[in-house]
Amino acid sequence: MPILITDADDPRIEAYRAVRERDLVGRQNRFVAEGEVVLRVLVRQPRFEIESLLLAEGRAEGLADLLALLSPEVPVYSANRTVMDTIVGFPIHRGILAVAKRPPMPSAEALLDSLPARALVVGLIGLTNHDNVGGIFRNAAAFGADAVLLDRETCDPLYRKAIRVSVGGALVVPFARAASGIALMTALKAASFEVIALSPSGREVLSQVRPSRRTALLLGAEGPGLPEDVLAETRTVSIPMSGGFDSLNVATTSGIALHHLTRAEHDPAL
Repeated sequence: MPILITDADDPRIEAYRAVRERDLVGRQNRFVAEGEVVLRVLVRQPRFEIESLLLAEGRAEGLADLLALLSPEVPVYSANRTVMDTIVGFPIHRGILAVAKRPPMPSAEALLDSLPARALVVGLIGLTNHDNVGGIFRNAAAFGADAVLLDRETCDPLYRKAIRVSVGGALVVPFARAASGIALMTALKAASFEVIALSPSGREVLSQVRPSRRTALLLGAEGPGLPEDVLAETRTVSIPMSGGFDSLNVATTSGIALHHLTRAEHDPAL
């Protein structure tokens, strides 16, 4: 049975206090997952250790099958909407939060070495928008990408909003960081990946690209795009658009490119 919380200052739910502010400053190797869909993904990922749940009053009944999968040692707290909103600092419309531990992050080289002989990797350089990063992880999970590499500037995929936008994809696809875009690209090439960089000024069009045994798709931030030193060392590819329009949301771009690469790998007629 859930443990009823009636006092917003109850020390047992300290991990949930002022969620937005603590999202920004970090949680000492922990993260917050929000919503039923994300929680159902999280529970089935053995690399994450769930520490506790906080549910709005009345939500536990509909989650009985999910709660049965938790270890008996994981406390499940429940509070009415007023108390819960006071704890977290804003209205929680989904009424479901969980705190889990981050596993140790592997190096980019170690993650690439662990991948199968045929692999598809997404590389993100300079992406500071959590919605875009979440959307890309959602696409990476949907199209079966084996891993995502991030440079130092790209935002945290386990930020609560990024996880929510990814619909749990950020919990499914393994990721690692490299010190810079060049370091990321160097690691990919050392692991025998053909590196394809998406850019409006790409020398080839996406429809002509066939994936290699190991293919990496690089994406840059909207506006500045990928750095020139990265573009100079990669195979650059564009997505043709009508009427001279040359701008797509980067998460949308990732979905188009990943769909093409996964289809082209299995359909030689493309």
